[in-house]
Amino acid sequence: MSKSYVSTNKAPSAIGPYSQGIVSNNVIFTSGQLPINPENEKLIEGNIKEATKQCIENIKAILAEAGFTLEDIVKITIFITDMNNFGFVNEIYGEYFNKHKPARTCVEVSKLPKNAEIEIEATAFK
Repeated sequence: MSKSYVSTNKAPSAIGPYSQGIVSNNVIFTSGQLPINPENEKLIEGNIKEATKQCIENIKAILAEAGFTLEDIVKITIFITDMNNFGFVNEIYGEYFNKHKPARTCVEVSKLPKNAEIEIEATAFK
């Protein structure tokens, strides 16, 4: 079984001892992506729609670095700190995943790193 680490400056750097993603054979597992702008490493706060978009863009950048696309995603997990934001998250999510619909889980959690409102992780297969 082959394994390689994915790293790109087009997604935020890891805030701990982990990699942005790992490719094993034909599968990539991304670490959870916070809504951090990779250009300035600042967290997007107070706008769940923009935060959701940034999380997905970060995942998109990690996938691209490894030769994958959003169309290759088979499973997404979304963590949000307020389930009342689900509709807003779903609206932005639907802009990225309207024809291709990966399996998905969305759960409310009490707290996320850096006090973010959302974190998204993905698994993709090629």
